[in-house]
Order: sequence, then structure tokens, then C-alpha cells
Amino acid sequence: MSLTPYVIEDTGRGERSMDIYSRLLKDRIIFIGTDITDQVANVVVAQLLFLKMEDPKKDINLYINSNGGQISAGLAIIDTMKFLGCDINTYCIGQAASMAALLLASGTKGKRFALPNSRIMIHQPYGGVMGTSADIELQAKEILELKKITTKLMSEFTGQSFERVTEDSERDFYMDPEAAQKYGIVDHIAKPMQHNPMVSPKSPGIPATV
Repeated sequence: MSLTPYVIEDTGRGERSMDIYSRLLKDRIIFIGTDITDQVANVVVAQLLFLKMEDPKKDINLYINSNGGQISAGLAIIDTMKFLGCDINTYCIGQAASMAALLLASGTKGKRFALPNSRIMIHQPYGGVMGTSADIELQAKEILELKKITTKLMSEFTGQSFERVTEDSERDFYMDPEAAQKYGIVDHIAKPMQHNPMVSPKSPGIPATV
């Protein structure tokens, strides 16, 4: 069962209750804390479009703690991020595995972060096939095509060669923040925000980094 916390906010005309995700959206924060499904992608895409309309020049902050999910759903989010044209800061909290790792890497270069104890994992697409031999052949071709697409994107986002990403993705390839930084999936390892005097307590902006 999904549990959505609510917060009480003082509006000046009294108090009002709102769910935590709507409150975060006011500060241009989107949080993905589940597997990436079509339903999750639709919500994230809608949030991205809304924030673009609210202020087309201001950064959007995407926080990720996910095992991954459907490739088509993840690609829909990535395509929207690139289509919008505004900078998108990505943060890994906990873990970013599979498609979630690709989302993490797709943020604006220089603005991709991993928290100190987070984990990042890449691998090739999984897919179960069933049906007639012709159906299996078609599905296998589609999986190979998706593998080509995701590998090409990861290569573009990280600066690693297509061949290197292909080789590393043959099995589950786990990285700590330092390894992910060297690989090019993230640019910085985030430190606690209170140690950065340049960040306002009310700001969702960039934390202190290494």
C-alpha cells in the first residue's frame, strides 16, 4: 500500500494541507522513489512540462531512488528532459539501477550528483519472451534494438566508448559514487548542504560537492 505524507503549510491566509510531492514540486523538485513504470513516467513527464511552463529558464531537480523499470517509460522521461531545454539536476539517493542509472546520467552535465552512500548499477536490458517462434524472434530483435539504444545513450552521457559500455553492461555492474564519478555517470559526490554557506536553507540547489 502506498503511503503519501501530507504537510501543513502557512499561506498567510491560514493553513492548508498538501501532499509532500506537490509541496516539493513548488520548489521544482521531482522525486522518483519507485520502479519506473508507464504510470510513473506519465506523472514525471507531466511534472517536467508543468515546471517548464512555470519558468522555462530555471533549473529542475530530479531525485532518484529506484531499481529501474520499463525501458520505454524511462526513455519517455529522458526524451522529455532533452526536449525541454532547461537544465536538470539529477541526484542519486539510495540507488539508481538499470534504467534509473540512465536517468541519472541524462541530467545536465556538471549537475549530476550521487550522495555518499548511494549505489549505481548498469546492465543490459532484460526481457521475457513467449509465444510462437516468430513472436520470439520479433521480441528478441526488439530487445537487441533497445540494448543498442540504451548503450548508445549511456555512451553519449558518460563519454565512455560504445564498446566499453557494452562490455560493462553484460552483467550487473555496480559502482559506488566515486566509481560512478570516474565513469561519467555523475559529476559530483554531494555533501551535506549545511556545510555549504552558499546554499539557502530554503533552496533545493546544488549542495557542497567533491
